[in-house]
Amino acid sequence: MATGNLGCVVVAVDSSEESMKALRWALDNLRPAGVAAADPGVLIILHVQPAPSIATSLNPGSIPFGGRSDVDVPAFSAAIEAHQRRITDAILKHALDICADRNVNVRTEVVVGDPKVKICEATVNLHADLLVMGCRSMGPIKRMFLGSVSNYCINHVSCPVLVIRGT
Repeated sequence: MATGNLGCVVVAVDSSEESMKALRWALDNLRPAGVAAADPGVLIILHVQPAPSIATSLNPGSIPFGGRSDVDVPAFSAAIEAHQRRITDAILKHALDICADRNVNVRTEVVVGDPKVKICEATVNLHADLLVMGCRSMGPIKRMFLGSVSNYCINHVSCPVLVIRGT
């Protein structure tokens, strides 16, 4: 089990089993420890929720038969945001259930935006000593069109990055 100078380990999670596998790996193999012996260090479970502007831009459409097409539908936007919060809550509950039997200081953080950018920003803001994340092992064609969050983070995060590959 590695402890070293890992005062803050950030584990990025989403709805994928690969991210939960990365969390399990971190719990099994790392033990965050602060500089002082009494400081236990912290493992932060980070989830990036999609920006509401992305989801709410999917307007239900114009009103048929000559109605205004530029009408904002607040109920639609609120429903999308509430649904995103429920998804986030379920992901964090699953992650915390995995951590339940471990003797580790765990915190959760939720940020909103593009996962690639927000994970990089969060590692700086949280003063992370290590970022742990899963990888879905997409093929080269999918990766070219969809991008790879883990690849982006490897190249843009200022702390070491540990990627746990999917099966």
